[in-house]
Amino acid sequence: MAVIGSVPHPSESNRIEYKQQLTNNLEKEVVAFLNSRDGGVIYIGIDDEGCAIGVTACDALQLAVKNRIRDNIRPSTMGLFDVSVERIDGKEIIKITVASGLEKPYHLKRKGMTEQGCFLRVGSATEPMDQHMIEALFARRVRNSIGTIRSRNQELRFEQLKIYYSETPLQINAQFARNLELLTADGMYNYAAYLLADVNGLSIKVAKYAGTDRITLIENEEYGYCSLIKATKSVLEKLKIENRTFAKITYEKRLEKKPLHEEALHEAVINAIIHNDYSNEIPPKFELFADRLEITSAGGIPQGLSEEEFFSGISVPRNKELMRVFRDLGMVEQLGSGIPRILAHYPKSAYQFSPNFIRLVLPYAEGFNAATEQATEQATEQATEQAERLLSFCSTPRSTKEMMDYLALKHRPHFLYHILQPLLESGAMVQTIPDKPQSPHQRYVATAPQTKPHRK
Repeated sequence: MAVIGSVPHPSESNRIEYKQQLTNNLEKEVVAFLNSRDGGVIYIGIDDEGCAIGVTACDALQLAVKNRIRDNIRPSTMGLFDVSVERIDGKEIIKITVASGLEKPYHLKRKGMTEQGCFLRVGSATEPMDQHMIEALFARRVRNSIGTIRSRNQELRFEQLKIYYSETPLQINAQFARNLELLTADGMYNYAAYLLADVNGLSIKVAKYAGTDRITLIENEEYGYCSLIKATKSVLEKLKIENRTFAKITYEKRLEKKPLHEEALHEAVINAIIHNDYSNEIPPKFELFADRLEITSAGGIPQGLSEEEFFSGISVPRNKELMRVFRDLGMVEQLGSGIPRILAHYPKSAYQFSPNFIRLVLPYAEGFNAATEQATEQATEQATEQAERLLSFCSTPRSTKEMMDYLALKHRPHFLYHILQPLLESGAMVQTIPDKPQSPHQRYVATAPQTKPHRK
């Protein structure tokens, strides 16, 4: 292990490269990671021993790195790399995260698809490819990507996309379609453009069932026929509403939580939409059951990636054009971070793989299902009615026992946390001895006259 400052850090390897400063070999290192199965990370501002040296003019250096990777490597690298800044021991370090690309072999633009232009990561070294390997990789190149498929409709508008970009520091100009790689090699709109256009034929369904199977469908919402960005935001909002807080009463206290972990849910939705295989025009789908959420996306694990590598966060973006736009709009963070974020809260067994689909099954938190949710809502309505009656009863000071007897309640925690405490917090009721909350002589009185007659 090398050491960055005082923090242990892995030595250079097949996935890690250290550079003291920006050199002429940057593109060569990036090409090697793009052609490797696992991708990798390049740090600028760290020496070979792993010691942080730092860089100067950090913003200008970031821009130079992005421009060089974008302009000097082919096929296009957009959506396949991140350039960020990390601060170590007070020094700024440039971190370049490179994903494994699907359009191998990647090569230096000026050298072409030759042994002088194609490289591969071997251990901690960058080695040139031989011609046989170059030809083999080119023969397997994925051609049926949304970047190469021509849109069936060439009369596309992008007002929604422009609005989303206007809310970020990244403004788009008249050349946005070319800059965002929404054109085919012959200058026509591609399928990525079709998905991001104001109007398209894609619809993402969110279904809700009454039980734990697909027998009784109680709700079937469609979000689509619009920019994929807008559809994604609509799906996120719908699931946010469904993921509302529920309460679980224990003897000691009242527990509040959501059925699904918020961060993991967000990552799962984005992953399913951005990595879905749209080449067969099959959108991802989201299904809510009484005990779980199931998310199904088209396309299995990317070719050449094992399940273990998938779980480790190795990123092979299926739709790099969408990845680029989602990252620009702040909807995706660092490459490869989505799966680890989900696995921080759910086991690997939540994933189900087949050759053509990936399904993620997220069980609801313990104590929650559709039945308990309905019971909670009913209990809340009942507690509200009881609170109104209690305020009328407490026009004169009353003890806890008197109030519970009046409401015919025997479960003290329920009375305290669902009825009395909310009234005290709202100021509708006060204690007669506020300085001694636990006093045996404590009484409770409504703060305003109640006009409703109390009935026993």
